[in-house]
Amino acid sequence: MPHVNNQGVRIHYQVEGEGPPLVLQHGGIDSIESWYELGYVDALKAAYQLILIDARGHGASDKPHDANTYGLQRMVDDIRAVLDELHIPKTHFWGYSMGGWIGFGLAKYIPERCSSLIIGAQAPYARSFEFRRQHLRQGIEQGIEALVAGLETQYGAVWPGYKARLLTIDLEAQLALAQDRPSLEDVLPTMTMPCLLYAGDSDANYPGVKECCKQLPNATFVSLPGLNHPEAFVQSHVVLPHITKFLATVPA
Repeated sequence: MPHVNNQGVRIHYQVEGEGPPLVLQHGGIDSIESWYELGYVDALKAAYQLILIDARGHGASDKPHDANTYGLQRMVDDIRAVLDELHIPKTHFWGYSMGGWIGFGLAKYIPERCSSLIIGAQAPYARSFEFRRQHLRQGIEQGIEALVAGLETQYGAVWPGYKARLLTIDLEAQLALAQDRPSLEDVLPTMTMPCLLYAGDSDANYPGVKECCKQLPNATFVSLPGLNHPEAFVQSHVVLPHITKFLATVPA
């Protein structure tokens, strides 16, 4: 199981396929396993070298309980460390939800490493995570089953593999990670690399995703009708044609 050590935090990654490199960064309270289970890896590995990364606090990466060990720049540095370990100077990047937030971080801190950016269901504006922290505290006090039940009440039932992982998450690490996000809006005019942003039009993040595209010099926006936040990741058969079409337009 390959890891890279970034200032004392071990970051797990997997490499699949051959071709131009493409980093896949999952959303919050998830792991690289979802990219496999939902068919993304099988669909893309024949044409791309996929670098799947478990964000710190997730999956098989380390899960510190200190909020000071998180933050956007640290998560961007984790990706840089993996790319350096693999001797990859530049890559396509695809991040969903939290992974999309990290994508905006790449544009801010290491734009020279990005051939293109694909950002799903995420906007660069300031956001409070107090609601998430309340849910996580509830899970710590009442048990993880209560947290999972709340998520399913909000979004609907999840597929078995993901539910099994939810029941084993490190709640203290997730609480440390659930920090309020400052605005990254100032980075938008500097994002000259090809960008694809998409979201389901039933996602609360949809207006922000659509709005921020107006400030991007080289962006394509895709609306996914009828899909909410998790569905625009789970419905891989809807998402993948837009991704492969976009990547085909970006020089390797």
